[in-house]
Amino acid sequence: MILGILNVPAVDLVWRALLLLALAGSFTSTIYLALTLAATARHLRRARSAQAAATATPAASLPPVTIFKPVHGMEEQLAANLESFFQQDYPDYEVIFGARDAGNPAVKIAEEIRARYPRVPSRVIVSGPPAWPNAKVFSLDKMIAASSRSYFIISDSDVQVAPDFLRNTIPPLLDSTVGLVTCMYRGIPASDFWSWLEALGLSVEMSSGVMVADMMEGMRFALGPAMAMRRDAIDAIGGIAAVADYYSDDFELGNRIWAKGYKVILSHHIVRNVLTSRSLLRTLGDQLRWMKSTRYSRPAGHAGTGLTYALPFGILGLIAGGALGHWPLGIGLFALACLNRMIQSVVVGWGVARDPQAVRFCWLYPLRDFFGFVAWTISYTSRDFYWRGETYRFGKGGRIAPLQRSGMNSAGGIT
Repeated sequence: MILGILNVPAVDLVWRALLLLALAGSFTSTIYLALTLAATARHLRRARSAQAAATATPAASLPPVTIFKPVHGMEEQLAANLESFFQQDYPDYEVIFGARDAGNPAVKIAEEIRARYPRVPSRVIVSGPPAWPNAKVFSLDKMIAASSRSYFIISDSDVQVAPDFLRNTIPPLLDSTVGLVTCMYRGIPASDFWSWLEALGLSVEMSSGVMVADMMEGMRFALGPAMAMRRDAIDAIGGIAAVADYYSDDFELGNRIWAKGYKVILSHHIVRNVLTSRSLLRTLGDQLRWMKSTRYSRPAGHAGTGLTYALPFGILGLIAGGALGHWPLGIGLFALACLNRMIQSVVVGWGVARDPQAVRFCWLYPLRDFFGFVAWTISYTSRDFYWRGETYRFGKGGRIAPLQRSGMNSAGGIT
């Protein structure tokens, strides 16, 4: 047997090793699909109960809420995004906008919407140049200080919600053991190809990972687009300033609240994340920023993510199988990978996120899977990233440091 192996050309040994790697990756990605399907079924069962409980909560027991909306520049459908938070079917809420400076064009949009909805208490807080690495958290600290209420919503400016958003996300917080409620989201694309591909990733890949994590170990983090929480939970971690050094402030906020003994709940309610038009480089840049964040904040989990992708192993199997003359095996591995991701797109994208494009373009999701793998691979090549026109660097534990920021002097300080 050993002599037989020695007589095999070295190039064939390489191809056989690659074929074995493709088989192993096809196995792990299939296991991940099975976990995703189980997590989806679990989430949908729990969502029905949560929906019924929220509907049954008397309006008289719903507490006053403050919605915090940090804004930064113009975005796709910005006016509609912000306006959706003024159309809530909820008895008592206010909206506080936060911006770095009053000249920000998004502030003008916010002021126009405030004028159209005088019945909803609202205001704009100007934070000034950020003194912390995370500019959004710096703004949120000033916004939270301006509110006297105990129930909060923190939501990004690229998010749209339905009128029953507050009615569905606030009731779980009436349980004093629950400190934070977070929502998954459906991607809403612009008109270009790359935003369509990115929207599929938000509806399918992001939702899959969150539900599997919830099933395996419970929610120990939060998702930034829409989070509901109580003031006592934020105070317990030392205030919002505790996450000022992190790009993934949402993950850190949820993780620290969980570490203080509070429950973090994955809501049944799905919000909409509206994407702007983008190029390939913009899409890759966004992906790399998110990937690098998980690389530094959750290194073991990030490394394991490589085993969840399907299409790269299908392509590798096709090439290796063909090189060895085993075309049926190679084609089978490639077809299996494509089918794997198409099933995931339909079950998660439509079944959970209610994204009709996840069914219509399920054939496109394998490409999104491959693109995610490319970004995952490149994420190991550097520590720097570009965010809202400024450059930062990741450090130990996911902390960030600004390298180039508006208003920063040559010594790294704020002018």
